[in-house]
Amino acid sequence: MVRFMQSRISHPPFKRVTLMHKRLQQGFTLVEIAIVLVIIGLLLGGILKGQELITSARVRNLADQNSGIQAAYYGFVDRYRQVPGDWPAANAAQAIPGVTTGGNGNGRLDRANTDWTEALALWEQLSKAGFIQGPYIGGDSAPTAANSNIAPRNAFNGFMVLYRSNDYLDTDSTPPDRLNLTLGRGIPVNVMRELDLKVDDGLPQFGVMRHALTSGATFGEIGQSVASCVDTGETPPIWNIAGNEEMCNAVYLY
Repeated sequence: MVRFMQSRISHPPFKRVTLMHKRLQQGFTLVEIAIVLVIIGLLLGGILKGQELITSARVRNLADQNSGIQAAYYGFVDRYRQVPGDWPAANAAQAIPGVTTGGNGNGRLDRANTDWTEALALWEQLSKAGFIQGPYIGGDSAPTAANSNIAPRNAFNGFMVLYRSNDYLDTDSTPPDRLNLTLGRGIPVNVMRELDLKVDDGLPQFGVMRHALTSGATFGEIGQSVASCVDTGETPPIWNIAGNEEMCNAVYLY
């Protein structure tokens, strides 16, 4: 009798332990794994979609900024019959209160006292005439973080310059000087390509939007780009998306 009771008492705990051990070894079911994979896929899809939306917003911002500056420039010329920035300060101040800087009055944006004089006077005259927003004051030297109120910046914090130059990629080794807007450094190459497709032909050597020079630009580093932004091994050259460069620059020809 005692032996029978011991048998009844001792066996059930071992069975319970064995069952619990088997349950622990089972792991996740296929349904549980599938649910986890679906959740991960949704999260990744949301992240990628968010990145696409951010890129598209930055492209729109650059396109709108370019269109706004172009409209302001030609609106100024239409109203005053003068080129903003080139208009001598004394004459401009008679029509636009508060203007303190200007150019040599030869009818185009080029060198006055320095290369920067007319390029920066342009922003002051446009802003004080009400064509663009910003407290721009003009100057004779390159804009920096300390004097950033003399030129506008793009969405990536690069300074923009409107000027006559040949600081752009071209099939001709010495292309002619043309009025152009430097879009500013710091633009990722994928944004640059999407912008080019939006406003032009998507090719960095042709059309109205082109890759900036990589050395020897009129305004030095502010007007220059990085060579790896463009794949010159292709014919014609293309934006080098595979390079993933983030310090690109381009000009928009007026």
